[in-house]
Amino acid sequence: MGVRALLLAAALAATPVGFVTGHQAQDGGFAEAGRTPDPALTAWAALGLRAAGAPTAAAAEYLAAHEDELATTTDVALGLAAQTALGRPAPELLARLDKARLASGRIGPTVNSTIWAAIALRQAGRPVPRATVRWLLARQARSGGWSWAQGGQPDSNDTAAAIEALRATGVAGKPVARGLAYLRRLQNKDGGFELTLNRGSDAQSTAWAIQAFLAAGRDPGKAAFAYLARLRQPDGSYRYSRQYRVTPVWVTSQVLPALARKPFPLR
Repeated sequence: MGVRALLLAAALAATPVGFVTGHQAQDGGFAEAGRTPDPALTAWAALGLRAAGAPTAAAAEYLAAHEDELATTTDVALGLAAQTALGRPAPELLARLDKARLASGRIGPTVNSTIWAAIALRQAGRPVPRATVRWLLARQARSGGWSWAQGGQPDSNDTAAAIEALRATGVAGKPVARGLAYLRRLQNKDGGFELTLNRGSDAQSTAWAIQAFLAAGRDPGKAAFAYLARLRQPDGSYRYSRQYRVTPVWVTSQVLPALARKPFPLR
């Protein structure tokens, strides 16, 4: 390899995309340093790289080969969203989501699983049942937020994902405005968003909030992006927060769509 090629490789390695791609195994899966690949992290990495317009190598093949390892409805939806975002049909995952849908409209056991099923269906170009949309709207708390499970405490991540899911089904107006107002109450003076009140800002919550505002056609504001910029490391990865640097492949993968200004489902 020549000097120029080495310099280009070094420059790529120092970017968020380069950091994530640097953790892809030969079989196409992604893993944190010192660990083995798994489908969930591979799906997040694939979605992040797809949002950034970057190659994903054999990620789609890895995900297709490991569909049986997706145990929860949320994981099935995540896998479906990733595979279809990469242009690979996943009929067995679609069938599993259909089987998990109840007459009430709920898909899987939780609010989170229903949110992700809606995102995955729209990513796959499939309609979301109206009963599912109504069920999600009915799960919005007085605060304007959504929680992981029924009766739980709302949080920024599930609220942002719910806004993205609802916007993908054509919902606008008051439910979305209330959700965005809830998110703004979780934005701190440092520009970042926190998972729940008084928890402290973190990269993933900030990235989710950015995507929600973009999905609603609203400006997230410069402060959120500035907060993320302060968490970027020399190797291209992102810290979880100012205090902690954990699961950098996962964190960076979830930051990539926000940096690319692309909400879910990816288009």
